[in-house]
Amino acid sequence: MLNEAQAGQRQVYFVDAAHFVYGPFLAIVWCLVRTFIKTPAGRQRLNVLGALHAVTRQFVSVINETYVTAQTVCQLLDKLRALHGGEPITLVLDNARYQRCKKVMDHAAMWGIDLLFLPGYSPNLNLIERLWKFIKKDCLNGRYYPTHQQFQQAILDSLAAINTRHQDALKTTLTLHFQMFDNVQLLAA
Repeated sequence: MLNEAQAGQRQVYFVDAAHFVYGPFLAIVWCLVRTFIKTPAGRQRLNVLGALHAVTRQFVSVINETYVTAQTVCQLLDKLRALHGGEPITLVLDNARYQRCKKVMDHAAMWGIDLLFLPGYSPNLNLIERLWKFIKKDCLNGRYYPTHQQFQQAILDSLAAINTRHQDALKTTLTLHFQMFDNVQLLAA
């Protein structure tokens, strides 16, 4: 499917949700004197269900402050179908319950969208996981935001810059090279 995507015959998106919790995102701090670092006290969150195009790196998302549910996934499917008309679409997903449920499967079938589920415990095969790591590093690690609105805006600004300000930094991160382990023998210590 990735070969078809690179040839322009299919749209392939890597899909996953990130749940950004308004709390401390500490970086490494070395100091000789004890230092107190401000952190927010709330448990407010920003949920981003994102789809990252395998070739163009176009980012499509559904964002909320409550929960990611099957309905949220269906909203993302609707957005992707509207974006690509009748073109073949494949989504690469993990096995989250809200993605693998009957409602989502039926909705995808209605739109003719193929769902490709990754094996369990294999985030290394989902390209969007690298994007989440980059976004956290870019706008959250070692930073304090006094309000939840500023926290949200920092994340949204970072996501909006994927194909502009972050483009060069993401060229080496968002590649279609995946680490695979076939027939690996584990050695006993």
